[in-house]
Amino acid sequence: MQETSLYILNKENSIANHFLAEIRKRGFQDDRMRFRKNMERIGELLAYELSKSMAYQAEHITTPLDTIQVPLLSSPPVLISVLRAGLPLHTGFLNFFDQADSGFIGAFRHYEEEESFTIALNYFAYPDITQRAVILIDPMLATGKTLVKAVQSILQQGQPAEIHMAAAIAAPEGLDYLRQHCPFPFSLWIGALDEKLNSNAYIVPGLGDAGDLSFGPKQ
Repeated sequence: MQETSLYILNKENSIANHFLAEIRKRGFQDDRMRFRKNMERIGELLAYELSKSMAYQAEHITTPLDTIQVPLLSSPPVLISVLRAGLPLHTGFLNFFDQADSGFIGAFRHYEEEESFTIALNYFAYPDITQRAVILIDPMLATGKTLVKAVQSILQQGQPAEIHMAAAIAAPEGLDYLRQHCPFPFSLWIGALDEKLNSNAYIVPGLGDAGDLSFGPKQ
């Protein structure tokens, strides 16, 4: 089983609980702009917490009055998000890591039978990830299969220095699957760890389909 570092944002009382509540609540979900904005805010908070674990180096900067030494990021991370649902969360991370390179993965559930599906990846756009910190972003960590396939694909492009994964909401089954099947050590940063997956592999209590709530129903 893969060892992992796990951070859960709502373990402590903070304004993050308001944003997590609003993305779940039916009445608020009707407002797509508000939903996207709250996902963005959650991304910002997770980015801030994740930034504490990254490598820094001291640099001297000159103010109008003096010179001071400041610890600054050694290098910006690479942000890789799962389309299309990951875009608002990606924006939150990019607001904080504003010099980051960005990559994108297209993923969807391919149903072979009514209750049986596989994860298919159909689009890849990667910057150079060699020996860089990679942050893999997907708002809903349900079964964990998408993120495992994403990591497998990323590793075909090169060897990152480290991999972080970020999600607004996760299920314990997905976390267990990642620990058992992810081919590279990782840290996981999530807004909330929910109760379970239902028979359709959706997170309960969850919030529904993050992509549809952000951008409208798909055909």
